[in-house]
Amino acid sequence: MSSPNLDGVAGWAVNLMETLGAPGAGLAIALENLFPPLPSEVILPLAGFTASKGNMGLFDAVLWTTLGSVVGALALYGVGALLGRERVVFIASKLPLVSVSDIEKTEAWFARHGRKTVFFGRMIPIFRSLISIPAGIERMPIMIFTLLTTLGSLIWNTAFVMAGFLLGEQWELVEEYMGVVSKSVLGIVILAMIVFIVVKLSDRRKGRHHA
Repeated sequence: MSSPNLDGVAGWAVNLMETLGAPGAGLAIALENLFPPLPSEVILPLAGFTASKGNMGLFDAVLWTTLGSVVGALALYGVGALLGRERVVFIASKLPLVSVSDIEKTEAWFARHGRKTVFFGRMIPIFRSLISIPAGIERMPIMIFTLLTTLGSLIWNTAFVMAGFLLGEQWELVEEYMGVVSKSVLGIVILAMIVFIVVKLSDRRKGRHHA
């Protein structure tokens, strides 16, 4: 495999892995957590492909990418913890269509389902990065957060690294199929936002009417 044959995120990831080996794959995944537009659906199969070529060990690829996932998640957890509830509520109160009651409902939901959300959220495109912030805001015990993040990331990363390893030069099939899933998730999120805005505007009109 030669990096000149690849461009964009794939070329960047391959160059990183060729330069740093398995730690390069870990660094790429850590950055993917911090910047969700960097797709792990590309980076992880490439790590498996690189391992199949003998440029790094398969175990090392899984180990370092999982470590990168945990490091990236902890960084976002720290962002949430630094912001804290008061700052988030203050920011929310200044945003249109968002009320403090929405924050309180989210807090209550996270209190009931937080652990499952952190674990399974690591296996949902886009969402796996964002879930670390509310976990930090709610100050989920850091050991529990780290454990759940590690287990969820290990499952996700192992599946994609192994897929790239077994598919070899056809690793792009993973990106192709998961791209459909990622777009579906993004579509659901956008739809939910639209519904949220419509409901909020409707509530405001009703409030004005009653007034």
